[in-house]
Amino acid sequence: MNRKIAFLTLALAAPMGHAAGLTAEEQKIVASVQSHHAESEALLEKLVNQNSGTLNLAGVARIADMLRPEFEKLGLSVRWIPMAEVGRAGHLVAEHHAKGAKRILLIAHLDTVFEADSPFQTYVRTGDTAEGPGVGDIKGGVVVILSALRALKDAGALSRADVTVFLTGDEERPGHPISISRRDLIDAAKVNDLALDFETMAREEGQDTIHIGRRSSTTWKLDVTGAPGHSSGVGKGGGFGANYELARIVDEFRRTLPEPNLTFNVSLIAGGETAEMDAGTHASASGKDNIIAGHAVAAGDIRTLTDEQLEHTRQKMREIVANHLDRTGAEIHFEDGYPSMAPTAASQALFDKLVQVNQDLGMAPLKEGDPAKRGAGDISFVAQYLPGLVGMGAVGRGAHAVGETVDLSRLDPQAERAALLILRLSGK
Repeated sequence: MNRKIAFLTLALAAPMGHAAGLTAEEQKIVASVQSHHAESEALLEKLVNQNSGTLNLAGVARIADMLRPEFEKLGLSVRWIPMAEVGRAGHLVAEHHAKGAKRILLIAHLDTVFEADSPFQTYVRTGDTAEGPGVGDIKGGVVVILSALRALKDAGALSRADVTVFLTGDEERPGHPISISRRDLIDAAKVNDLALDFETMAREEGQDTIHIGRRSSTTWKLDVTGAPGHSSGVGKGGGFGANYELARIVDEFRRTLPEPNLTFNVSLIAGGETAEMDAGTHASASGKDNIIAGHAVAAGDIRTLTDEQLEHTRQKMREIVANHLDRTGAEIHFEDGYPSMAPTAASQALFDKLVQVNQDLGMAPLKEGDPAKRGAGDISFVAQYLPGLVGMGAVGRGAHAVGETVDLSRLDPQAERAALLILRLSGK
């Protein structure tokens, strides 16, 4: 185990050193969060109404411009990291350092899945529910971060906290190569002690849920060939053709690959006399009903909880692909995307710390979530360097879909949890 992670595990497992309930300073923090609710909601509306689909580079930059003064008035130094070299807008980083404090990396993003041509563009409030593109994933999470830091400042506690807020501009569609688009986030992880991810908080079995693990996302493409010929010869010396070979492969994947925490998906298939596929979003084929298919293509993804699980899954897939039907051939290619975030003892200790915060705030119990139910995210790129928690952001529904919502009544509790956790991790 990394020495830094081992030290943190011991530190987080130690007694908290105060009676149950909130100190006077913590009560000030909670009061500050609640007193600024209208301000937080107004900022959320402003952010949502500015489109920042990943490929709307100007829109992503405008979100950064909106947020810069919010962080600066709290006393954080702010910088912009351009990412033109990977075709993305850039990242916004806001920092406040304090000698001797635990160094905490707060992760969120500026972009959403809703591009400028999406019909879903506007913030709409109905009672305590707000609907809008990115309202939960992740603009509500950014507002939670700001609310927590503002409350710490109001209580005079921010001066003792060491925080780096890292807002990527391309979480939904990372620029390539990843080695460049996530270089600065990884560098930040190497000089911090722990990470808090402000993606939308999940709800499992009716409980607020935090995850200490999340799965990877790796894409694959299959290119299959057969011997074209008249259909009357199929399987009788003419071979089985590309379509039967592709069907054999993906069905064997379906039957033999499943195991806990692994999902395997076939998302796109085309086959015929000819077939072609672009980067993985469009495929086409042509042929006749009496011709054995000469070419077939397929694409999909794999999601795993550990690097070891990913590697042995890929090896099993290669072995299945290599066992060809008569007069066919096939090749499979993999492209790594998001790495996995495997649960660790240090992340478990961090979760236990948040459970104590939650209890002292008098909130309903927190649940530790099933990592198989959590998609890939930016925190996964830093998981090998430091422990973390996933889902510290807003509480909502329908992320990535038209009609996405957030529960406005839950913005304050989320900010209270985050602020007190940062305070207690920073030391009294």
